[in-house]
Amino acid sequence: MLEMVQKTLDKIRPSLQADGGDVELVEVTDDGIVKVKLTGACKGCPMSQMTLKMGIERLLKKEIPEVKEVQSV
Repeated sequence: MLEMVQKTLDKIRPSLQADGGDVELVEVTDDGIVKVKLTGACKGCPMSQMTLKMGIERLLKKEIPEVKEVQSV
């Protein structure tokens, strides 16, 4: 599942980079929790939680049904 998550994040990455940010995969747990680190402009952005939940988490859950939640670390 780790590889599938990384491939999906690679689809999201250009949008984040266009705004000066990025996302880094930290861990995928056995129970479907994906842990990511938002970097660059995303790191301190007040909209980062919206990006995390409505963008990254929504797409990961759509592409990979085993994903239960995305957390920022």
